[in-house]
Amino acid sequence: MAAPITEQTLRDACARKPVALREIYDDFAPGILGYLRSKGCEDPEALTQEVFLTLFSKLDTLDGGLRGARTFAFSVAHARMVDDTRRREREPGMAAFDPGEDTRASESAEDSVLGGAAGVAYLLEGLPPQQKEVLLLRVVADLSIDESAKIMGRTPGAVKQLQRRALGTLKERLERKEEAADERAS
Repeated sequence: MAAPITEQTLRDACARKPVALREIYDDFAPGILGYLRSKGCEDPEALTQEVFLTLFSKLDTLDGGLRGARTFAFSVAHARMVDDTRRREREPGMAAFDPGEDTRASESAEDSVLGGAAGVAYLLEGLPPQQKEVLLLRVVADLSIDESAKIMGRTPGAVKQLQRRALGTLKERLERKEEAADERAS
């Protein structure tokens, strides 16, 4: 595992040193990609690249050090996700995948590698959009309450409340799932 990036790394990136830019990309990219995937973006990899093009072009104008850069990156990711959603709403829909017609004998490589992501997506399914957004920003993006509030255009208190409700709902779901598993085992 690579060493965590430092404020010096950010200063080197502002000076356009390739190694520092790569370190910032390697540190931020997994969270941004996970955020965009979990929001259902059509091409999360391409959107991630767009986020970094914007981030790297604005590095020398950002305030707040590494946390400010991370918050800015996730703000850009959020904006790209909104743009992607709006674009898809204007275009005709694609045919839905029908698992019943999937004739594969074994799971795909993607399912094998990202198996845990399906469980997370299942847990978040059914949460109100704002609660889902808070959990993605706080857990996947590892942003603070204030940073999440800024991205969402809400107060920190509203973000805390949304997070508390979302976690409560998830806890109830997991408890019900465990109870059902215990009943089947009996």
